[in-house]
Amino acid sequence: MSAPNPVQRTALQLFRDCLRLVRHIAPGESPKALALRTMVRGEFQKNKNVKDEAQIEVLKAGAIRALSNYMLFESGAKDQKLGTAMKKFNEDERKGIDTKKENK
Repeated sequence: MSAPNPVQRTALQLFRDCLRLVRHIAPGESPKALALRTMVRGEFQKNKNVKDEAQIEVLKAGAIRALSNYMLFESGAKDQKLGTAMKKFNEDERKGIDTKKENK
């Protein structure tokens, strides 16, 4: 049996995943942990009455993207080769943005 597509996860599963990530980022009852839990709860609470399936999928995809981005960021901090590649990518992106501004 294969794992479900991440976007097929329920909102409750994503909420729990986000709270687990908060516990990983900021364990305990630190101000950072409290602020992150409050933010996660607030975002899910704000969208609890959304009924449109397409909008729900967009919101779920955003939550998954946020979790994935954080995990990639953490991996880059621990893996020197990945961290170097990420830094180069960001520098190239900034140069590309600056070049686009100059061409206007």
